Amino acid sequence: MFKSKMFLMVVAILIAITLILTAAFVLWNYMDKGNQDPQELAQSSAKEVKQAKKATPEETKANTVILKDILTNLATNNRFIKASFAIELENAKAKDEFEKLDFKMKAIIVQTLSDMTPEQVQGSKGLDNLTSTLMNKMNPLLTLGKIKQIWITDNVLQ
Repeated sequence: MFKSKMFLMVVAILIAITLILTAAFVLWNYMDKGNQDPQELAQSSAKEVKQAKKATPEETKANTVILKDILTNLATNNRFIKASFAIELENAKAKDEFEKLDFKMKAIIVQTLSDMTPEQVQGSKGLDNLTSTLMNKMNPLLTLGKIKQIWITDNVLQ
């Protein structure tokens, strides 16, 4: 009788430990997603964009918003950047929504650039990081579609 109670107690403890470790593993994975690289987040966000068919050049142009000549200071004193962007959205409704929120989108661009140093926006890797960061900050504001791609069409760093 004593051995069977001891056996049940050991099994119960093992089950409890297994449940605790499983919960810790799930929690660890959930918390780790918040620490992803901006580029990884943009890639996962881009994967969520539905691509039922390849868009024609006319459809692409119709779903693209151009933001020209955004000028702001960089984080380093006496340095500034002037850039233009072409933001491609997944559908016409998303484009319309983006155009209505253009003041917020421009503010996001200015804020993001003003937090960056000249070294962070130089070269293709720096520009990729900038577009990824912008996509991650802008997409949550859109409810009728998502940004497919952000293209930097002009870029002057002084």
